[in-house]
Amino acid sequence: MPIKWYRRIAPSNSQLLVSRFIKTVLHWQPNAGTTVNSQILNEVSQCVESINGVKEGRWKATLTFYKPILREQASTAEFPREFLGILLPEQPNKYYFVIRGQKIVLEAEQTIQTIMEKLQSYKTRVALNFEGFQYQLGDFQLRVGKVVPMQSESLRGIVMEMEYLPISSLDKSRQIMEEFLDIWQEALSKRSLPGHFMHIEPNFTEFGLSDNYTSQHTAVQYATIMAQLIATAQAVQAVRN
Repeated sequence: MPIKWYRRIAPSNSQLLVSRFIKTVLHWQPNAGTTVNSQILNEVSQCVESINGVKEGRWKATLTFYKPILREQASTAEFPREFLGILLPEQPNKYYFVIRGQKIVLEAEQTIQTIMEKLQSYKTRVALNFEGFQYQLGDFQLRVGKVVPMQSESLRGIVMEMEYLPISSLDKSRQIMEEFLDIWQEALSKRSLPGHFMHIEPNFTEFGLSDNYTSQHTAVQYATIMAQLIATAQAVQAVRN
């Protein structure tokens, strides 16, 4: 029997002045000896529709690895070895930086990218797009997407954003997010796919973030996922060698 999702009464205009949402970002962890492929991505999308997810359109986030352009007199200790820049669809005019080693997350205007190009202090090491379709399920939004290098269709991973709209407190939303995730994982398990979605929640307090969810929390989650995707790719390569 298909699941029916219920949406709360629309908030008043005064409530709309404060953005409320909380988001969990998951990545696909393939079983040992397997890799991600487009068939898995299609199956995941079909599973969302099977639980009455209504397709609303496309979405895309972009993540860029930066590394310093060192001058001869500069010491490597003066610069972070590398950091991430993240452009999120819900904040198109903002740009987020994450330095995982020093547990730093920063929000800047999107124009900072142009300034960085002119300063020539850092250069792009690799840029990845996270892109796919967005679905509405009552108070929840799901975004399922592929991870591909910019200017390429080579599939590097699969991600899913699970967003709950009425609450912005990490603590207060924890139970309902876990319950929804359990329902989702159960529905997906019936398709017997060679892997599963994983969620590794970062320690947000280490980055100076509070219980009130913001897009900076999302940026930190994407940085954590990238570390996992790199580790998975390295493990697969080690097996092949």
